[in-house]
Amino acid sequence: MNNLNDTATLLAHCPDAKGIIHAVTDFILSNNGNIIELDEHVDRVDAHFFMRMQWQLTGFEISRERISELFEHQVAKKFGMNWTLQIDSKRPKIAIFVSKYAHCLYDLLSRYESGEWQIEIPLIISNHKKFADLAQRFGIPFHYFPITSSNKLEQEKIQINLLHEHHIDLIVLARYMQILSSQLVNAFPKKIINIHHSSLPAFAGANPYKAAFHRGVKFMGATAHYVTEELDEGPIIAQDVLHITHRDSINDMKRKGKDIEKMVLSKAIWSHLNHNVLVYKNRTVIFE
Repeated sequence: MNNLNDTATLLAHCPDAKGIIHAVTDFILSNNGNIIELDEHVDRVDAHFFMRMQWQLTGFEISRERISELFEHQVAKKFGMNWTLQIDSKRPKIAIFVSKYAHCLYDLLSRYESGEWQIEIPLIISNHKKFADLAQRFGIPFHYFPITSSNKLEQEKIQINLLHEHHIDLIVLARYMQILSSQLVNAFPKKIINIHHSSLPAFAGANPYKAAFHRGVKFMGATAHYVTEELDEGPIIAQDVLHITHRDSINDMKRKGKDIEKMVLSKAIWSHLNHNVLVYKNRTVIFE
């Protein structure tokens, strides 16, 4: 990611019209801003415009506190924009939810410990005690929430309070084997990322890899998406596939499945952390 405390990133979309790029860039340049990244896309079917722009705040003549107010009044209102502005002033805080599968959790913790991602992980939440010792080794508080059908909503209320207490910016479901209720999903809109393998929904059940193996599938993959109230139907951030041959056993498929889940999940998180994801309807525009 870019240097913290130095940049602002604008994500915007609106009906396509003449002069949008000029209006946005003029707002920055006329206030002594230095644009360092600019990308745009027009959906010709919907006649809809999308933009991502990043600029340096050093020397920018509008205070950080007033940028949003003035941009809305001088630019966004004119074009009917939906937009967000991110001031890169702090390390994003990520909460990890996990159950019994370790591969995604270890991958995230590795990227965190190595400094590859400039983030904070204030807590790990789980419905099992399996990774309490692992969290302790990384110096991350571990919170155990046993979930049943009768206590689910009450436990989620406690989780929501805990997440707000730690000012969490993003929740990552690192193979968290619980369906979130609407109260938790709606408390963090477009701030919860989930990962699942491509065997869903075609090969649902307790042993999807076995079912896929006996069906003779020739590829497998993974999907990372924002969580919505509709199970596994949220806007897709990242996907990838790999080929399977007759030489691959069920164990081979499981091993390859874990690898691709880690990679797709990390790619989705990276895109989110860098403010490269713009959600429109139930799909995404990803600025690379």
